[in-house]
Amino acid sequence: MTVRVQSEDFDLSAELAGFAKGRTDVGAQVSFTGIVRDVEGGLDRMEIEHYPGMTQKAIAAMVDKATARWDLADCIVIHRHGPLKPGEQIMMVATAAPHRVAAFEAAEYLMDYLKSRAPFWKKEFGADGSSWVEAKDEDEDALSRWE
Repeated sequence: MTVRVQSEDFDLSAELAGFAKGRTDVGAQVSFTGIVRDVEGGLDRMEIEHYPGMTQKAIAAMVDKATARWDLADCIVIHRHGPLKPGEQIMMVATAAPHRVAAFEAAEYLMDYLKSRAPFWKKEFGADGSSWVEAKDEDEDALSRWE
């Protein structure tokens, strides 16, 4: 199980090529990559802040919960921080399990957690100034289905 919080970009192909490599107990691999989006146009960048020790521990605890809940053979979570431009990778989750349902559900659970509970603070910068990204009810609703 791997958790990385980093400012530098990651090579998705390389991460997935090495993920769960050589495991014969894996029947399914699921991956998701989040991209910085500019929904309304005009976004120059998003800046993501975090407390290094706290963020790593919090995400690792959620990976442990996912591993205990689903029969995961492996898991990787990478989340970036710092300034990011639209179109850049912001995060990835990959899960590997003997069966596809566990791999899909664990990946969704981790993505829902990262969206609503991981200790990151996001600020968007554009031509009209800057604003903090606020939590959305639909993100909380998505996480609540796992309780």
